[in-house]
Amino acid sequence: MEAAFGRVTASKKDVRQDLLVCFSHLRWNFVHQRPQHILTLASTKQAVIYFEEPVFEDVPQPLMRTSEASPNILIVAPVLPLGTSAAKADAVQRRFVQQTISSRPHRRLIAWYYTPMALRFTAHLEPDICVYDCMDELSAFKNAPPELQQMEKALLRRADLVFTGGLSLFENKRHLHDAIYPFPSSIDVNHFHKARKPGKDPADQAGIPHPRVGYFGVIDERLDVDLVAQAAETMPDVHFVMLGPVVKIDPAYLPLAENLHWLGGKSYLDLPDYLRHWDAGWMPFALNEATRFISPTKTPEFLAAGLPVISTAIVDVVRSYGAAGLVEIADSGDLEAKLRSALSRPRRMLLQEVDVYLADSSWERTWNAMAAHIERAHERKKVVPLRRSA
Repeated sequence: MEAAFGRVTASKKDVRQDLLVCFSHLRWNFVHQRPQHILTLASTKQAVIYFEEPVFEDVPQPLMRTSEASPNILIVAPVLPLGTSAAKADAVQRRFVQQTISSRPHRRLIAWYYTPMALRFTAHLEPDICVYDCMDELSAFKNAPPELQQMEKALLRRADLVFTGGLSLFENKRHLHDAIYPFPSSIDVNHFHKARKPGKDPADQAGIPHPRVGYFGVIDERLDVDLVAQAAETMPDVHFVMLGPVVKIDPAYLPLAENLHWLGGKSYLDLPDYLRHWDAGWMPFALNEATRFISPTKTPEFLAAGLPVISTAIVDVVRSYGAAGLVEIADSGDLEAKLRSALSRPRRMLLQEVDVYLADSSWERTWNAMAAHIERAHERKKVVPLRRSA
């Protein structure tokens, strides 16, 4: 796969492509979200290398495991021997990064960070443009590295541009950089519009009775499992379908009930097949440090699928979708009333309002705006040396 990618970028046609190297804490094949949407669009005009965090295995020496997400997106996962020290891991990754970049001819180098921790092995890079796409407040997440905040400060000093995954996150960090811009969650409308059309119910969901209230996404410390348990207990006639991988929390702590169905992670491509057979969507997020600045991508995805949506009081949801009357905001005191109200409404009740609201929220529009910022930042960097020499 690595060789094939090399042929694409090294051909006469593409030799002057930009090369975007992304350093991420998320696996490309984990949950399809912001990085995959943005970088897939970026790859239409430039080569993309997606550098993942290392995996530790019983191997005699370090190696690079590569695969192609598409002809112009190479995924690189460093594989390190068990017991490799942190210093050795940084040194190996530094070498792998240098080898990967130097083997691919490019016009400009864009370093794109989702995790500040990658500076441990990329501080030697001198990209034409450095972008920090801050999609979450990672320091508030469970098991965050203690040095994360210091590494973020270092990345903010190096970055030419900072993008944030929501308005609350932008407001929290806007004083930290001169070129910081909010880009809240966007939507692949056509994909989720499929849920508005008839289709077969997936096999693992087909036997679950209606009414169904569904959730999809990563199941971690951001989910209010006590609220989920309360809903299942107080609404025994409603079935709650929960899709998503369980990470950073013990699955044994997830509540169990006859009307509560944990179906595991699902492919992004398959989500409309599940959503079309739900009667409502919900986002039972806990209100804690980990959710203080989130802007859930699933909000517009639920809406595009044509579902009534109930959410806990996540700030970016309240101030946007809640204020527009598209999402009901609930807490433990009125959750049942809000859910039953949503279930009693015609599913197509707000479709016109939803479609108008989401018309300008495409990932294509987001990427085009980001790309314009990159071009302006590059022009500014070219002007400064000329002024100094003058």
